[in-house]
Amino acid sequence: MQGLPGSFPENPHARAPRLRGWLLLAPMLAWLALFVVAPAFVLLAYSFASRGALGAVEFGFSWDNYARVFDPIYLKILARSVGYAALTTVLCVLIGYPAAWFIARRPPVWRERLILLVMIPFWTSFLIRTYAWIAILKSEGLLNGLLQASGAVPRIFPEPLALLYTPTAVVIGLVYAYLPFMILPVYASAEKLDGSLVEAAHDLGAGPLRVFREVIVPLTWPGIAAGMLLVFMPALGMFAVTDLMGGARVSMIGNVIHNQFTKALNLPFGAALGVVFTLLFVLCYALLQWRGGRARPAAAPAASNS
Repeated sequence: MQGLPGSFPENPHARAPRLRGWLLLAPMLAWLALFVVAPAFVLLAYSFASRGALGAVEFGFSWDNYARVFDPIYLKILARSVGYAALTTVLCVLIGYPAAWFIARRPPVWRERLILLVMIPFWTSFLIRTYAWIAILKSEGLLNGLLQASGAVPRIFPEPLALLYTPTAVVIGLVYAYLPFMILPVYASAEKLDGSLVEAAHDLGAGPLRVFREVIVPLTWPGIAAGMLLVFMPALGMFAVTDLMGGARVSMIGNVIHNQFTKALNLPFGAALGVVFTLLFVLCYALLQWRGGRARPAAAPAASNS
């Protein structure tokens, strides 16, 4: 088996790209330069400026905005945001991995139908789906109506559940919004997993937990890592769910950045928060790459024995 588990084997027919190849790649490189690299440098330049009168930006070089980021108030909000995003990611892994594995093990016809079910939420507006959850979780909503109709209220719960505008509602909204982003990349890795490797591990005497830990997880780690990035970083910066389902009571770093650019008109401080947010993304990516490097060798013996 060529290449590391979870990576693509080297292509013996690969060759250096020629001019035609670079021309095909040029539109994507131009898009990245215009809409990713350039805005990042603009954000960095703004982060060292200062706020003038009436929200004007006075360019210069000052660390004051970054010093303000580490104010205890904002550190608390940042820690809360990381906590909520991490909890959302863990829940998406716990829910999404079994679902993705189940879909990947089905016959091709059923795979297409089940993946279609995962994609259906994207057919409607995000705001409509969020307002639907508000209608479900509010005190007079569908959830409490079902609990009252079934007699769970007041036999189990003394009064209707007050879930809306709470941290629980925020986490529910985040998990619902980003669960497909966990299922799809994990499914892509699980579908490519060679079932003979799992059978070989069982034949060599490994139990189900050991096979899962030392064979299945390392070989599907690229999908897990991609899903974690696709869930953690957007959840960390999300402000729409916290505003709508948290009732603006649960402030996260995305809300602070949004308010700095729209209400406070403090663009330099908002830019500094954005730079810190970008550095968090780079740190998360590096940690996942490091974890992936440790996971690959664990699966190598099983792959070689097969």
